[in-house]
This record gives sequence, structure tokens and C-alpha cells, in this order.
Amino acid sequence: MNKISPILILALVFSTILPSAAQVRTELVLKRGWKFMKGDIPGAEDMVFDDSGWEDVVVPHDWAIKGPFDPEVDKQTVAIVQNNEKVATEKTGRTGALPYIGTGWYRNRFKLPESLNGKKVLILFEGAMSEPEVFVNGKKVGEWGYGYSYFYFDITKNINAGQENVLAVKLRNRGLSSRWYPGAGLYRKVTLILKNRESIDQWGVQVTTPYVTRSLAKVNVKTSVSGEGLRLVTHIVHPNGDTLSRHATNMNYGGTYDQNLPVEYPAFWSPETPVLYRAVSMLYKNGELADQVVTRFGIRQISYKPDEGFRLNGEVRKFKGVCLHHDLGPIGTAVNRSALKRQLQILKDLGCDAIRSAHNMPSLEQLELCDEMGFMFIAESFDEWAKPKVDSGYHRFFDEYAEKDVTNLVRATRNHPCIVMWSAGNEVPDQWGPEGVKRARWLQEIFHREDPTRPVTVGMDQVKAVMESGFGALLDVPGLNYRVHLYEDAYERFPQGYILGSETASTVSSRGVYHFPVEKGKMVQHDDLQSSSYDLEYCSWSNLPEDDFILQDDKPWVIGEFVWTGFDYLGEPTPYDDKWPSRSSYFGICDLAGIPKDRYFLYRSRWNTEEETLHILPHWNWEGRKGEKTPVFVYTSYDKAELFVNGKSMGIRQKSAATPQDRYRLMWMDVAYEPGTIRVVAYDDKDRIAAQKEVHTAGQPVQLILEPDRTVLDADGEDIAFVTVSVLDENGVPCPTATNQLQFEVEGSGTFRAVCNGDPTSLEMFHLPTMKLFSGKLVVLVQSSEVSGEIELIVNGAGLEEGRVVLRSE
Repeated sequence: MNKISPILILALVFSTILPSAAQVRTELVLKRGWKFMKGDIPGAEDMVFDDSGWEDVVVPHDWAIKGPFDPEVDKQTVAIVQNNEKVATEKTGRTGALPYIGTGWYRNRFKLPESLNGKKVLILFEGAMSEPEVFVNGKKVGEWGYGYSYFYFDITKNINAGQENVLAVKLRNRGLSSRWYPGAGLYRKVTLILKNRESIDQWGVQVTTPYVTRSLAKVNVKTSVSGEGLRLVTHIVHPNGDTLSRHATNMNYGGTYDQNLPVEYPAFWSPETPVLYRAVSMLYKNGELADQVVTRFGIRQISYKPDEGFRLNGEVRKFKGVCLHHDLGPIGTAVNRSALKRQLQILKDLGCDAIRSAHNMPSLEQLELCDEMGFMFIAESFDEWAKPKVDSGYHRFFDEYAEKDVTNLVRATRNHPCIVMWSAGNEVPDQWGPEGVKRARWLQEIFHREDPTRPVTVGMDQVKAVMESGFGALLDVPGLNYRVHLYEDAYERFPQGYILGSETASTVSSRGVYHFPVEKGKMVQHDDLQSSSYDLEYCSWSNLPEDDFILQDDKPWVIGEFVWTGFDYLGEPTPYDDKWPSRSSYFGICDLAGIPKDRYFLYRSRWNTEEETLHILPHWNWEGRKGEKTPVFVYTSYDKAELFVNGKSMGIRQKSAATPQDRYRLMWMDVAYEPGTIRVVAYDDKDRIAAQKEVHTAGQPVQLILEPDRTVLDADGEDIAFVTVSVLDENGVPCPTATNQLQFEVEGSGTFRAVCNGDPTSLEMFHLPTMKLFSGKLVVLVQSSEVSGEIELIVNGAGLEEGRVVLRSE
């Protein structure tokens, strides 16, 4: 069979002359050659402006992540309810306490060959924080409002072929514009697209699979083009490169071609089998190739039905999902594919199968990875509509930009098979009143117009209000944020016949930190500004994981959940958002460094049905607590286990319906602490020993162990290895309370990028090569250069044996 090569995509790593104009389409990622300066600088858009004193940066770039942390940055006053009265509270770390506010400028110089005269040139931004104004050769070519939106401009008339061109971008971030750390700058890719005037439109290919059976799938391809007298040839290509079907036509309707191509015995896309095909669209003018676009897609079928819920490829399943904010911890919001991939690998092991992009458009890299690795996706759009949550939020742009932003979201991402639902908003104040109902209907209709194949949801927290107003009834999928006590009422009142847990739990914890006595608590604050990892603390609006588990397990009309959140994120340090130095969240199943918390294993014991889970908490280093009550919890996929302390049985526990916690955890509440060893033995359903695990009391920290997530990197200047650094005693036992100050050095074909210990109160800067351990661990990020070779990370700390690990880039 014929093989078709994918379209050439080039990365611009420095200012240079582009390849030959004979190329029908060239996409250049503007990665290097950027100059940056923070400040409102008059004349910075001019071609002759002197930017020689500006900082050299690589895009994607987050200008604020290097800090410093400052409690005065974006300090917000928020009204909360106490004793049935509204009280103003001061939030110091709500947006991460990092200097994202202000104006910043980026400039890039590039040269196009004179032979490119007559070509069409677009400039595509996949996200620019925030309120970007774009200039080419001193002239403004456009602006946008929303920092999370994808947008592009036709700059054909502004380009000087054969001469130097200057791209300048002005960004402005206002205070009181976000409820979390938004980042700052050109934090996603910027791409120049060069093509013929007769060409396929930007985001002009739409691939759907309207008919799917085990033996045959019909692939529908709609292609929008510019130009007359054109012929379109479309091929469907198997993952192995074989061409499966071909369709050619001269017929189009209003500039759009509509083609149907068969695929026999298709391989279905799913989280378990993420098979990706390609549609190769080839546009001809007078027999010559004028344009070519390659679109990846999956063959899959989704449905949502009353009482039955969600089906993927005919199989009923419930979403085992998490919500993710867009920052990547120590590297901020600057998109990095390897950082995103690591997050998804950690979530795969958890048993997670779905992501909700909260509360904004996702990066295209994240969607590509979810396609490849097998995650279903809710692509969200807004945290505000016309009514404000924060003074300078999206409500300022809603009337002018909402339709454009939704249109761009759908057109840019609709071919990703991972997306199984759109979200028009999150906890918008417009849930109240008839105007909000109209806005919900209007937005949903825009989504339907652009993509009739997927349903629309909104994350609703004002459940009683939306039951009364009709807001919840009009949505394709009613999404409830928390409010577990209202699920039954909503199910009875809403006509859809199912409920989605669009945002659940918001349990809080700090990795490796435990507080006594062990008891449930709402909005609990401790003197150390850490939340207990016994996983019994939550927020004023939220609940514990088991409350959601019971609904998922017992109610067939509950179609899944999206836990808040998969990873800690910068900003929103509830319940310590009125305390300094708390500056990042406590909600994550994993901490800000990506290290799993104990709660990870509670979810894993239920979600990961392919592998066993057996996890013990707390650690067993409790100097000064000898003889005191120190409960032991076990999170396991087994129903029964026995606990031993220094060889003495503490009894057998079996999961039961006595309490929500007893149903999903094994708990020994009356254990008296004594140093030594705790051991848990799990039994199968025939009372045979199935698994065992031990935790030991550690001595003094002596040695370091370095564990990279992988040892071979791509020599592209972007790839990152995440090296977990732990400290052990002389017997190799992990030291779970160690806080040693460590220093880092990288030699060879790589650089030190950042470090993070997961402590939400740490004010140490991520980009500096020193940091304290938190609960005995931290993670060092080592980035490849563009030169192949060995990379060595060296870690030192006072009184500790040196640690080293060798990586390789190629």
C-alpha cells in the first residue's frame, strides 16, 4: 500500500532565512531569538527600537516564575460567610504571590526570502498572558483579550520579503484578574505559518466518525479552503503508514468540501487503546499541489443516555478524572511537553482516565499527549461570564470575545479524540437569574454550531439556584461541583437522567505531614500551616473522597468524577489563604513537585484495577510520642489486612459499610507508638497472604538517593528529566522528616532548570540551585541542551554523602 509522509514542521531556533518557497506549507515555531523586557516602554513596537539591552529568552516563557514571592503581590480581599454573616478576609497568596502583574514586551527579528512574495503568512499564538497587542514592522496587526485563548492574524500585507522583519508583542496583566497563579508572558508557542493563497484555512479540517461498528467506520472530513478551481484529495492513513482509503473531489459548498471515507475493521480509540489515524488533505490547483495538512484523529463513539450514563465505544464507564490547572509547578506556566507527559504518566499509574482543564482552554501539547496516552478530556473555556468573580476578570471581555473564544477553542481542538465534552464555564455567578440562563443557552448553542458531536456542561456550585431557574435543565450534561448532599435532588429535578461530578472532594493535605489527634475537620488550620496527610481535612464547601466514592459506586446515574485536583498548583492556598507564607494549594493528589501524597494511594486502590495497591501511613518517626495514640491507616486494593507493630498483631481490619471511611480504608485507631517496624499483611478473599509491606523508624540522615524518571533525553534544548532526591539513614531507610539544605550542580550536555520540594509554604525560589528537603524529598529538573552527550547531576548537603546520577541526551 502507499505510504504518505507527514507534513514538514520546522522549529526556528534562531533568526534565519526560511527554507525554499517550493515548500507548499511551512510552519515555523518561533522558539529562540526573543528579547524580553518588563515595563510599559514607549516605542517598543518600532522596527528601529534598540532592544540590545533586553533579556534573551526562549518562548514559551513565564516572566514571573523566578519571583521573588511577595505577600503584597495581588493581595485580594474576599468576603466569606462566618456565623451567617459576610466577613472580609485578606488573601495574601491567592495568585501565588509571584510578580505576574504589569506590562511586558517581547521582540523577535526574522527574515523571509524574497521568493516568498505572493505567499500567505499567518502568525498563530496558542496563548499569551495577557491582553496581547501584536505589531509587525511597527504596525499593529491585532489584539486579543483572553490570555488563555488561541488566536491568529493574517500578516501577509505587513511582511517584507527578503528583508528583516520585527515581531513585537505587548502584554498587560492586571491585578485582581485571577483566582490562581495565571503566569505571565508568551507562555505557549508562537508559530509563523507560510502557505499559498489557495490553501486550506487555519483549523479548516474537521474529522468526525458518525458511523462506527466493529467491521466498518465512516470517516467524515469537512475541509474549508480559500481559492477557486481547486481539487481536494484526502487519504486516511493507518498508524503503520498504510493508506486505507482515498477520496478526490472538485465539489465544494461555500468553500467547504464534504467527504466520506470508509475504514474497514477499525481500531477504536480509548484510554486503553489510544490508536490514532491520520487524514492527509492534499489541495491541488491546476494539477499541482497547493497545500497539504495532516490531521490526527481517533475512531471512537460516545453517547450519554438517561439512567445508563456515558458510553465509550458501546461500553458503559464512569470518568475517573482529575482537574488540572495550567501551571507546571516550578517552571510556572511555560508549556513543556516533558513536564506534561510526566504528569500524565503519574496519573496513568493512579488509574486516572480523564482530565478537566480547569478553568480555561488547554494547551495543544496537553491534548496531543492525552490523544497518544489515552485520557478522556473535558475542554473548559471560562471561569467568568458577564458577572465578575474578581475585579479585572474575564467579565470585561465576555460580550466582545466569548463567541470568538469558544469558536477558536472548538476549531483548534475538535479533532482530538480525547475530548469527549466541552465545558462552557465554572461556578459562574451567572447561575443566578434569567440572564444567566440565556447566556448558558447561547454559549451551548455556539458549541453545538461548531461541533454537534459532543455535549456541553458547566461546573455548577449553586445547585439549588440552577434547579429553580432552569439553568441546569438546559445543559447537555449537568455538572455538579461538590454539593454531594444535593445529588439526589438534582437527579430528580433535572431531565437529563444523569449527573456528572464535574469537580469533587477538595480534600486538603501536605505530603508527609500528620497532625494529632486524628479527626475529621473542616477548614482546619495548624500552627505549621500544613494540612494533615491522614486525609480527613477538607474545606467549607467540600468533602472527603469517600463521599464521592459512594455516589460513584452506588448510583448508576452518576457518570463519574473529576477530583480537585490531580496536582497542587500555584495560588489558592486554602485553608491557609489568609496566612503567610502559604502560596500554593493543598488540594493535590500529588504535591507541587509531582510527588504522590498518601491520598494518591487511596484513589489508586479504587481506580487502578490492573495492579495491586498496598500503602501504609503515617511514617514511623515520632520522637517524643512513645506510648501515645498514633493511628495507622492502610490504603489497599485488598479488602482485609492485619497490622503488626514490632511483630505484635494489632488485629485484622476488613472494609465495611460502618462509615464512609471504613468502606474504603483500613484503620487502626488505637495504636500506641513505639519505634521500630510496622508491617501490614493483606489477605485475599480466601484468607491467603496476598501482599506485605513494612515501614521502619529511620536513624539520622546519611546518604542521598537520586531517582530520575528517565535516563535518556532528547538533545533538543527542551527535554527535562525529573530527578527525585531522597535522604536515607546508614541502613538505607528513608528519613521521612528530613529537612536538609541541598545544593545542585549539573555538568555536561545539560543544565539545571529548577527544583521543587512540594512545601506550600516554602519561599525558596525554584530557579536557584539550592533548596531544603520537605518530608525527606524534593525533585530536581535537569534540562537537555542541543548537544548530545552525558549529563551529570551532583547533589550535596552538609553531613551527607554526595549523590550523583548520569543521564544522556541524544
